[in-house]
Amino acid sequence: MGDVTMGTTQRRRPELAAFLRTRRARVTPADVGMPPGLRRRTPGLRREEVAQLSGVGVTWYTWLEQGRPINASAQVLDAVARTLRLDPPEREHLYHLAEVPYAHAPEALAQTVGPEVLGIIHALEPRPAVVYNSRYDILAANSVYRDLFLSEPMPAKHPPNALWGLFTVPEEDCPLVFRESELPVMVATLRAAYGLHAGEPSWEGFIRRLSAASPLFARLWEIGDVAEPGRRVKTFRHAEVGELRMTSVSLSINGMPECRIVVYTPDDEETARRTALLRRA
Repeated sequence: MGDVTMGTTQRRRPELAAFLRTRRARVTPADVGMPPGLRRRTPGLRREEVAQLSGVGVTWYTWLEQGRPINASAQVLDAVARTLRLDPPEREHLYHLAEVPYAHAPEALAQTVGPEVLGIIHALEPRPAVVYNSRYDILAANSVYRDLFLSEPMPAKHPPNALWGLFTVPEEDCPLVFRESELPVMVATLRAAYGLHAGEPSWEGFIRRLSAASPLFARLWEIGDVAEPGRRVKTFRHAEVGELRMTSVSLSINGMPECRIVVYTPDDEETARRTALLRRA
């Protein structure tokens, strides 16, 4: 394992050096409010100028750009990233090459879905498909998902929330057959996402309201378990077609951080037959 780690580090250092040189070359003195000066033989900023603007030593920055095995802090990398005018993907790339843990800045949760994603989930019928954000707000769903989970049309504003529906419905009306094992996993997945949003009014208000509406949710939330979205086999009940055993698969969506398409695929032939009836039920 040590040889693998050493090899990774040795490969990343030359990549880091090359990346910094190319980013430095594209930033002109005018971009950072400096006079162009005379006899400038190289494009972009000089190393000493990057060091000065970033508030670091010239020797330290030179060693960093040469790929030497020196340590860099997040604060210093941020200063260099600002000087080199790196965009968010470039900043993250810099962190990875420098082997410094990178934390994504919290973003406002998406509340709308574009026509391309809508087309995908509708094309998946008769398989139920839905778009969730990390708080389990239902941003879009195809008709089969709505038949299975939603008793009312989706409103134009303030999308419904899957957790709210599952925890506030009477137990006998819950579509999850094994409610006692499935709901804790969903709450644990919510808590994993909550770590990025702790203290945000919209999240704190949601947790507070759902805890007040559902003692079961409040108990599960206090346990503090965390989990990531992933493949699971779940059993649902439907008043017209009976029980459905389905595998859930989560798919990330480019350009929609913290959102995912969840598709429910029949786990056996009988479920496939019954799922096909959902649109006619």
